[in-house]
Amino acid sequence: MGICSYSKTYSLKSTLLGLVISREKSLFKVHYSAVSALLLEDDMLNYIPMSESDIFGKASKPINPKKRGLFPFVVTVFKTLNWELTKDTSFSNAVSCHGFPHSINAFRIIIHAFALAGLQIEVQFLLRDIISYYKKLDLDVSELHSTLLSSLQHSHKAISAIVINILIKVFAENKMLENASDVFLQAKKFGSEPNILSCNFLLKCSLEANQLEFARRLFKELKDSGPSPNVCTYTIMMNYYCKGHIGQNIDILQATGFLEEMEMKGIGPTIVTYGAYIRGLCGAGYVEFALGFIQNLRIRNRHLNSYSYNAIIHGFCQKGEPYEALKLLQYMRNHGPSPDVYSYNILIDGFCKNGDIEKALNLIEEMVHYNVKLKPSLVTYSSLFSGLCKHGLIYVCLDMFRNLGASGYKYDVTSYNILMDGFVLQGDMESASEVVCEMTRNGLVPNTFSFGRLIYGFCKRGLLDKALEVLSIMLQFGVPPTTITCNVIADEYFRGHFMEALKFINEMQNFGIMPDSYTYNVVIKWLCKGKKSDKAWEVLPIMIKNNVFPGVVHYSTIIDGFAKQSNPTKALLFYAKMLKGGILPSVVTYTILIKIFSQRNNMHEAYNLFKEMTEKGLIPDKITYSCIIDGFCRAENMKRAWALYKEMLQGGQSPNVVTYTCLIGGFCKLKRIDMANLLMGEMKRNNVTPDRLTYTALISGYQRLGCNDKAQDLFDEMKEKGISPDHITYAALGQAGPWFGCQTLFGGNDVMRTKW
Repeated sequence: MGICSYSKTYSLKSTLLGLVISREKSLFKVHYSAVSALLLEDDMLNYIPMSESDIFGKASKPINPKKRGLFPFVVTVFKTLNWELTKDTSFSNAVSCHGFPHSINAFRIIIHAFALAGLQIEVQFLLRDIISYYKKLDLDVSELHSTLLSSLQHSHKAISAIVINILIKVFAENKMLENASDVFLQAKKFGSEPNILSCNFLLKCSLEANQLEFARRLFKELKDSGPSPNVCTYTIMMNYYCKGHIGQNIDILQATGFLEEMEMKGIGPTIVTYGAYIRGLCGAGYVEFALGFIQNLRIRNRHLNSYSYNAIIHGFCQKGEPYEALKLLQYMRNHGPSPDVYSYNILIDGFCKNGDIEKALNLIEEMVHYNVKLKPSLVTYSSLFSGLCKHGLIYVCLDMFRNLGASGYKYDVTSYNILMDGFVLQGDMESASEVVCEMTRNGLVPNTFSFGRLIYGFCKRGLLDKALEVLSIMLQFGVPPTTITCNVIADEYFRGHFMEALKFINEMQNFGIMPDSYTYNVVIKWLCKGKKSDKAWEVLPIMIKNNVFPGVVHYSTIIDGFAKQSNPTKALLFYAKMLKGGILPSVVTYTILIKIFSQRNNMHEAYNLFKEMTEKGLIPDKITYSCIIDGFCRAENMKRAWALYKEMLQGGQSPNVVTYTCLIGGFCKLKRIDMANLLMGEMKRNNVTPDRLTYTALISGYQRLGCNDKAQDLFDEMKEKGISPDHITYAALGQAGPWFGCQTLFGGNDVMRTKW
């Protein structure tokens, strides 16, 4: 630059500085050196040649940076802090008109001007605009921090601190955590420490993004070198551990550690801190401990809000103990804080789920009388509607629904869905359909649940045509069906229209509904039911081709198919193939295999599989126990069968009618009628109703002992209970059933005996 040019530039700068300082003297006085640094930038001033009239333009219209260049725009903004002019000039437009280097320098000066004036919201807007540009073009933002602060690193810490803190926040809200961390670390090197507010915001954003390791490093850095964590910092960390996130359970020990550390450092927890901790305790199942914790806080005069109490009320309701929750609500009424609508809503929902509808109704009445502000909300009544419907009181629910509507309540889609689902559960599909129609007449659009439950209801009752009609209406409304809904329809299709079902599955792909694991299992299940297990086997390669990988459910279904086709060899071969593919058997798989060996009287192999299952940590269910008990009863090894029955009881499994019938039949074969009667009595005490096979086994036992009168008494009891005997029952009694006409069972011809 020549001497003449330099003189002119210096004069220009001095004039401009004088105007700016005289206009905003009180605002900029203490930052004179900062203003000089911002304006004494040769690259900016030499970019566009201009006269003094360009700078102090006489035109009354705002300067358009696209037409007149960046420098007049920067000067105007600097002189006037005109935000309307600034916000209409995006960084991307500036770059397209004037190039990146000049645009970033211009925006840097504007950012510093607004920062100098303490206009932090405006600074945040501008930084967002710049970072948005960087992200859109996937540019490296690592140098942005030093670029923005290049002239202020040492002498203008006030402006630097504002820009640093806002830059951290903007990076954090854009999930650019590493970039925010770089700003945090570089700022310390420049001697300008970020404030704890921006650090807390970064910490919060990192945890919301489930970046726990990043948050731990930042938290440690704050504790080691500052800025020192405050109560908000600890509360953010505690809230994360008390909520539980994806792949992270509630860690109440870690949360307790934070609480102890705060008290040790003299940082007093706030109501929010205590609320997060109490919610964490309840979420982890320590509801009684949470209640004791609150009582301890009250003794120490640490007052809490209803949020903390509501967490405990919810905890007791989740445990199925609404009356314990009710005690706490009564305590709140007497001692404070006053229960709010949520307190009552949680408790009403708890009583409804527990089946105590009357108590829920009493609480609603209490809400109205206790406090006018506690008017029951739509959520309150929705819980009540749900409880009434689940307990079969759909018409009581309907009456209440109509009465509340008449009194001014405006129902939403959720309310209508609860009523509609109640009719579906009752099997009243006509009324369920009418509810959905009423919903549309009232200007509400049925959602996926509305249509999905109607389709489910029609399919469950075998009304496939009606289900398809609902699906058509659903598509007309622009509500896409879910994979679950399509699977329900496909399952019903398969009952009698196999090829149409496959066609339907293909058509659904046009709506973006791809077959999932369940869809393929439906296909496999119906092939196996149709005694086409070999064809079911061929479905597996198709699954893999469509990136749906077969699991233990699919293999187990095919193994069961072969077993029911009386083809145990293929079932076992397929089981070997499953193991070779690295798929571990489930309880269902083992149960199927145990049943196969039990029916072949190979109890040695069946019991080995049973032991193998338990050794692998799989817990046998009542079906598994019933299968192996049945096998030992067939083999007349009642000692082992009885031992397994006792083991079943000790493991908390309740025997069902099949289990009891197997044991009764086994003991009757050995003429141990005393044990059979013992089990029959136990069945009745445990409210397990004997069926036809149970009575038949016991009748057969008495017949073996020659106790014909006892056998006849049981036969009469059976008919009195409405259990119809079949030809096997009559045979056990030594009589000819109605099916044999005048022939006696053992006196008829060979053909008749063969039929039987």
